Amino acid sequence: MPHSGARGAHRGAAGTTTNPFLHHPAAAAAAARTRSTLMRSHPPLAAHLLLLSSSTRRAMASTAAVARAAGVAAAEYEEVLGRLSSLITQKVRAHSGNRGNQWDLMAHYVKILDLEEPIARMKVIHVAGTKGKGSTCTFTESILRSCGFHTGLFTSPHLMDVRERFRLDGVDISEEKFLKYFWWCWNKLKEKTDDDIPMPAYFRFLALLAFKIFSAEQVDVAVLEVGLGGKFDATNVVEAPVVCGVSSLGYDHMEILGNTLGEIAGEKAGIFKKGVPAYTAPQQEEAMVALKQRASELGISLQVADPLELYHLKGQHLGLNGEHQYINAGLAVALASTWLEKQGHKDRIPLNRTDPLPDHFIRGLSNACLQGRAQIVPDSQVNSGESINSSLVFYLDGAHSPESMEICAKWFSHVTNDDRRIPSSAEQSQSSKSLKILLFNCMSVRDPMRLLPHLLDASTQNGVYFDLALFVPNQSQYNKLGSNTSPPAEPEQIDLSWQLSLQTVWEKLLQDKGIDSANSSDTSKVFASLLPAIEWLRKNAEENRSTSFQVLVTGSLHLVGDVLRLIKK
Repeated sequence: MPHSGARGAHRGAAGTTTNPFLHHPAAAAAAARTRSTLMRSHPPLAAHLLLLSSSTRRAMASTAAVARAAGVAAAEYEEVLGRLSSLITQKVRAHSGNRGNQWDLMAHYVKILDLEEPIARMKVIHVAGTKGKGSTCTFTESILRSCGFHTGLFTSPHLMDVRERFRLDGVDISEEKFLKYFWWCWNKLKEKTDDDIPMPAYFRFLALLAFKIFSAEQVDVAVLEVGLGGKFDATNVVEAPVVCGVSSLGYDHMEILGNTLGEIAGEKAGIFKKGVPAYTAPQQEEAMVALKQRASELGISLQVADPLELYHLKGQHLGLNGEHQYINAGLAVALASTWLEKQGHKDRIPLNRTDPLPDHFIRGLSNACLQGRAQIVPDSQVNSGESINSSLVFYLDGAHSPESMEICAKWFSHVTNDDRRIPSSAEQSQSSKSLKILLFNCMSVRDPMRLLPHLLDASTQNGVYFDLALFVPNQSQYNKLGSNTSPPAEPEQIDLSWQLSLQTVWEKLLQDKGIDSANSSDTSKVFASLLPAIEWLRKNAEENRSTSFQVLVTGSLHLVGDVLRLIKK
């Protein structure tokens, strides 16, 4: 569907919205017949309606046109989501065959879209990493926006709507602009691609779309989060960013990036460019050695950005929760400061690392917002009950690596530590006013034996014991991108083998720690889909209004997004 057709179908010559139905000959004749019949059968009523016709009919026509336009826009948006879905390859994302995967095609796509010069002119901040790269990008963008710059931010994945990936001045791109730029890119690529140069895969298309959006919107700065790795990532077509950064590194996507921290760090360092300053968060020695080696080969300096301290913020709090965010904020301050200096705004950067930050830096850090990272969302449906003590609260964090599992568990323990208890005490368990529940799933390419032990160990070490673990498939695995399609209705259609294996791993961990129950159904459950799990939680919370249900949702950003979609409806 061409963009212009969908948007321009109901525009009059003067640019005003018109109702094509009212100008159809058959419709006009029918309207005349209706008026004639009304005059004969109900003269007073007819006279009244005719008196109102000049204003009321225009209002009714306008309302109908707005509703019709909204329907057209919704249909167009669904079509766009369908076309984006068609770009998702059938190959599992973390597959050794994806390494490089004809990365040189990106240069062809950039040329087809006439983006070579716009990308070269773009003032880019490029960030790779395993943990915290999205948070680092969010902090960086917020700082520079607070300084008065027109910002563009590209992150992944999205949680509820694909437009979340593209922020302009801190706000998701509007649907109208998204559709406009989507069709511009889609039509050009469809026209020029063939068997030798196929349509770009999903993430590559989104990266190209980001470049188009940011160039067309003439942003002062584009903050780009690497999707996966660095060297072969779609965002790495930027040849001369202003500054590069690497957030904390750990073990993730090992099927693609390598089995050691050194190998993983080498892939992340693929975003380093000759003549471009680079910063890193503090790293383990093996990773730091690899980063420094790549920097040395390019003849650039690699500086370690120290984590922020509380005094830097003059009593303010970071906009993103969790102690680990001080690491990401420290890297963001270094990246934003370097960008400002390189753009000739040295007067706006911190004078040194020991004094409190300038007010515009603090304002940016405290106003930063990113869903699905250490996010606390009370369930409005349950909490709207009569009892103020009634509560069902979701603690959402998209942690999906061993290291981030530990950080997530520490955060959850910290924010819920008012209700610590020892599980071996039956008396304390019965009198407890809170229940700690884990809602978990992870992608099948990840090893649950590398994730769940870190989560459980960090939780118990910080005094938190889960009363129950729920394992569910991601809702989005049944749906095309962004659709409201429901999962299969028949239970036999749903393959729960992965969730059952996660449950088995969990029960074995509990057994090894000596905190298992005689009946596994007392400590864990598997649900065929997310909605029944949420309904089960709501039902139990409503029936036990004196108990606080504290639900940690983690293991997958996709799961976090699915939960947010359901509880925010």
